[in-house]
Amino acid sequence: MTLFRLAISVLFILSSIATAQAKTAWVDDQLYLPVRSGAGSQFRIIENAVPSGTALEVIETSDSGYTRVRTPKGNDGWVSSQYLSDTPIAADRLKTVSRQLEQAQTELSSLKAQLNEVSSERDSLSNAESSLSARSEELQQELRRIKNIASDSINLKRRNDELLGENQKLRNDLEVLTAENERLEASKESDFMLVGAGLVLGGVLLALVIPMLKPSRKTDNWA
Repeated sequence: MTLFRLAISVLFILSSIATAQAKTAWVDDQLYLPVRSGAGSQFRIIENAVPSGTALEVIETSDSGYTRVRTPKGNDGWVSSQYLSDTPIAADRLKTVSRQLEQAQTELSSLKAQLNEVSSERDSLSNAESSLSARSEELQQELRRIKNIASDSINLKRRNDELLGENQKLRNDLEVLTAENERLEASKESDFMLVGAGLVLGGVLLALVIPMLKPSRKTDNWA
């Protein structure tokens, strides 16, 4: 049982090595390549009409001019080595190049569309930047104007406070002058009253004195 397992393991390893070392060959420009059971034209055909450009897995190569291959259908057989090529045929290469070209053109169109989109975004961002720059300049001018207004407001407040102080001082002076005027008016009235009283008293005195100054009439004894 152990020897059987060992044999299975060895076969599995050999198969893995053979698979790892297998390469690919392509049917050359031959329309119908027969696959035979042996390395020679006398062997029977096991798969016919393998089209050109078919990829075949190379299993081994003999010195008789035949190569053992595995077809896409899974058949193992021998084909003439002269009809195999290490590279795909020109038609397949052309198809591959055409597909690659179409893919490249598609990618180029996509890249052009992306470039146009990026250019549009760049232009949009450039316009937005210009707009923001203009708006920033407007805001800076507005800020300077507000600072000037604030500075003027501070100066106006200071001047207003000064005027209020001067006004209060003038009011105080006016009150003082009003009080002094009232005092003078009162003093003037008092003087008028004193003068009037003096005049009245003088008149009275004159009325008393004047009769006394007149010569009295003597009694006419001769009458």
